[in-house]
Amino acid sequence: MAQPVPDLDLDRAWDLHPQVSVRPEPFGALLYHFGTRKLSFLKDRRLLEVVRSLGEAPTAREACTRAGVPAADLPRFGAALGALAGSSMLVERTP
Repeated sequence: MAQPVPDLDLDRAWDLHPQVSVRPEPFGALLYHFGTRKLSFLKDRRLLEVVRSLGEAPTAREACTRAGVPAADLPRFGAALGALAGSSMLVERTP
């Protein structure tokens, strides 16, 4: 049985793993990790916008705000980003 993935801490700085490639698609995007050979599907274009802007935003919450994610949707986006971090697609950015 799969373990539940904790929500990502939206108040920390996150980025795409350096070995992850993003390919936009009509439905959202494909993320491919060249190190782990894992593939993830983003089925929400706003989530794609959040993922793309993580590197420039001081926190994941700010990336969500910039992408127009309403406060009511932050828990859902935190869970989606947590799943991506759990599969090594995202890494915490250190100062």
